Amino acid sequence: MNNHVTIGVVYTSTTPELIENVNSELRKAVGEEAGILEYQDPSILAEVREHGYVTPGAAARLVTMFMKAVSDGADVILNCCSSVGEVADAAQDIGRYTGIPIVRIDEEMCRAAVREAARTGGRIGVLATLATTLTPTKNTVLRCAREINRQVILVDGLIDGAFGIDQEQFKEMLCAKTEEIKDQVDVILLCQGSMAYAQDAIHDRFGMPVFASPGYGAAAVREALKAKGLI
Repeated sequence: MNNHVTIGVVYTSTTPELIENVNSELRKAVGEEAGILEYQDPSILAEVREHGYVTPGAAARLVTMFMKAVSDGADVILNCCSSVGEVADAAQDIGRYTGIPIVRIDEEMCRAAVREAARTGGRIGVLATLATTLTPTKNTVLRCAREINRQVILVDGLIDGAFGIDQEQFKEMLCAKTEEIKDQVDVILLCQGSMAYAQDAIHDRFGMPVFASPGYGAAAVREALKAKGLI
């Protein structure tokens, strides 16, 4: 494996759990020696939460981080915030023009959840701590379903008051929300990458497939690098 590659990772939320998980998954997918450039701007997510949508200013600052990663020599960019995932979609033409693909951390997760749900009943429970993440993630799930000609039913699992609490409390809140909707769903999808550490706890308690984004995002980065002939 050629490990002389550089990955630009763009964050709008800087929880230690998310950064640790993303870096771990990237190392497993691409190799220990790959370079990782981190770009962080928590004001983007804060502004999105305040206004309830992605403002022009928030979108501009996100794209600026993408372009900084390009200028710094990244071979691929990983966007780690689902709340602004549709900005990454809008930037795809820039990625193609520069030859630096922009990968969404959650897109392949959504596609995998659709495939599994279609096999087992078509119902997906979408768990999030922010309404501004729930809606764009649902949009992505529905787009992925259309692209592979599948139909799915989405069940909201918005968890109020869970943003930023400690891990054990968070796991319990996620499990409590899953308990509420378990009879309405066949799979659980965790909208935010920072929720991934609760994946096993939900699966172990309820026995249903649970999808979290960091591993899928890292695999998508690997595929983008393979397509460029870099690994």
